[in-house]
Amino acid sequence: MKLSRRFPLNALRVFEAVARLENFTRAAEELGMTQTAVTYQIKLLEDFLGDTVFLRRPRALQLTETGRNLLPKVAEAFSLLSDAVQQARGTTDETLEIHSPPTFASQWLARRLGEFQLENPGIAVRLLRGGAPELEPPPPNDVAIRIGAKAWDGLVCHPVLRLTYAPMLNPQLAESFGIREPADLMKVPWISNSKDLWQDWFRAAGLEPSGVRQMQLDTSGALDLEANAAIAGHGVAMLSPFLFHADLTAGRLVQPFDLALDDTKTYWLCYSPARKTASKVKAFAAWIQSALARDLAAMGTAAPDDH
Repeated sequence: MKLSRRFPLNALRVFEAVARLENFTRAAEELGMTQTAVTYQIKLLEDFLGDTVFLRRPRALQLTETGRNLLPKVAEAFSLLSDAVQQARGTTDETLEIHSPPTFASQWLARRLGEFQLENPGIAVRLLRGGAPELEPPPPNDVAIRIGAKAWDGLVCHPVLRLTYAPMLNPQLAESFGIREPADLMKVPWISNSKDLWQDWFRAAGLEPSGVRQMQLDTSGALDLEANAAIAGHGVAMLSPFLFHADLTAGRLVQPFDLALDDTKTYWLCYSPARKTASKVKAFAAWIQSALARDLAAMGTAAPDDH
């Protein structure tokens, strides 16, 4: 029997796009198909496997266990096919797709990608800000920045950044509340959702964290949104001095106390083992580790050890 008749290649291609984009509509747009056709191909794949690959949630799309087991190899296979075609065509210009958490993308990566492209003029860059935080992110097509306590199985992972966090607020707000000692921060509305980190900070300052005024602002952990609220004078937020160094330097934010805490999470550069020899991936890995190490050294902080 021909491979195309016993193996649902087109359905697998559709599955990879839906899983990567976490959305049937966006996958249909990328593939040049109707949403009905995308749904049909997923149904063909599920009939072939005898199991579902997605759970349809009201606000999110979630892979089933079968889908999670299938995705890494499918993504790797299409990545290898793409590389093979590019090499056969003698392609010199390439596009590097980078998945990144939103705050890291806006506060550091997007501001420095021009430097990477100057060093690598044959590589175009597509920067994608992260997906839904409650979902396990799909394997990256090229590279991804992920945040976690440990590396992910099935991926090459390099630790590139560890952050500390400290209370920051608008300088006029700090003056109006008379922020002179850590206890004074309990008088200011608290923006951040990271309650445990706040409590740990107060305890590290020798205080019992009680009576903190909390804003009803749910940012789903997006630090750039919390920082914007703090800059606007709505309260105090637990932010990273590294990521918001420009706002501190410009006086949009102040960090009234030197005390900063590590949240035990690491930023990792991740990519599939099938991509480790790709020239664009090697170039980006070398650049981002060097650029981060340089910026950290300028602030008197060491980069995390690779392992």
